[in-house]
Amino acid sequence: MFHPLPLYVGLRYVRARSHKFFVSFITWVSVAGVCVGVAALIVILSVMNGFEGELRDRLLSLSAHARITPPPGWDENLFALAADAQRVPGVVGAAPYIEVQALALRTPEMLPVVLRGIDPGVAGTVTDIARAMKSGSLAALTPGSNRVILGSIVAQRLGVAPGDPVTVLVPSIGPGGAPEPRLRQFQVAGLFEVGLQDHDGVLVLASLGDVRAVLPPGSRKGAVHVRFDDALASPERAAALRAALPAGTVVRDWTEDHANYFRAIRIEKTMMSLILMLIVAVAAFNIVAMLVMVVTDKRTDIAILRTFGAAPVRVMGVFAVQGLVIGWFGVLAGVVLGVAIARNVTPIVAFLERAFGFQIMDSDVYYITRIPSVLEWQHVTWIGAAALVLTALATVYPALRAARVAPAEALRYE
Repeated sequence: MFHPLPLYVGLRYVRARSHKFFVSFITWVSVAGVCVGVAALIVILSVMNGFEGELRDRLLSLSAHARITPPPGWDENLFALAADAQRVPGVVGAAPYIEVQALALRTPEMLPVVLRGIDPGVAGTVTDIARAMKSGSLAALTPGSNRVILGSIVAQRLGVAPGDPVTVLVPSIGPGGAPEPRLRQFQVAGLFEVGLQDHDGVLVLASLGDVRAVLPPGSRKGAVHVRFDDALASPERAAALRAALPAGTVVRDWTEDHANYFRAIRIEKTMMSLILMLIVAVAAFNIVAMLVMVVTDKRTDIAILRTFGAAPVRVMGVFAVQGLVIGWFGVLAGVVLGVAIARNVTPIVAFLERAFGFQIMDSDVYYITRIPSVLEWQHVTWIGAAALVLTALATVYPALRAARVAPAEALRYE
């Protein structure tokens, strides 16, 4: 049967039992290093994807996928703008809201907060808020009820509970240009907890009508919150929404509002990938060292092949095949191991916590008490491809060194 010489001899070298213990040891260390590096990179990126998803869900739980600011001179009711937005394909909810900076007062505490007026009756824009409620119900926020729902941290700092009164002060400017703060007492109707300081520590929810009553006459602070059928498609949906609304309307989606969060996560993922890829690079250097020792050990074999007419390129191919088989076996093992761990992070972490008697994500310290994992196959693909390239490059120098072996010099003392 015909066998390409480089492939045939290279595979024979891989299968052969080496009498050199150190060469064999370096071979297995190289395989293990490539395997561990690839697996670690897959698992770490999957966990970071999971935390990114958790952060995105929590950021969007009390905010919309997009917000619409009416154009200058808009005289119509904001409900008309919300109705126009809801007719755009992909929009599942649109509702007016008002958001102002305020102070929450409860003697002797005073806390800066964001007072947001919402319409609890609009489906699709308050679903996640209802899911985050610890106590009470959004149905309590009826116009004229003077009730509020506080973030859990706001309530803790003010020392209030459902049923307690709290005073809200909204700074404003009077007709003469002098400061004219407006005060109103509300009753705490419930608490919510999302797990983010940006929401739990600053946000106070009230009825849209009650917030309007606190603002000075003629104040125009309203906008429209919009939720789409797919949060990840928000930039495309926002562009379509912008084209369908009157000229001058400003539409900002959540990827613009929270760009800094996710830019930081992308930078962390990139740096982590580069650092962990160094493990594969070290293993690739081990492959170089192993192949150099094999070339030294096989000088006689190389000389015989050259004597029988094998071209230097075919000799290079022999050792390239040996290095590629060793390196790619490590990459394949690493991909299988990494995917298996990434898909089972939760039970593995639970087993380790039971076995060693500690909690990795302590609920007293972290809002997220589990380690999420989201395996993305495009990451697995590029990790495997990068590792394959590194291990392929590791074979170049030893193969060139083998091709430069002079047959007469190698056989002189044999």
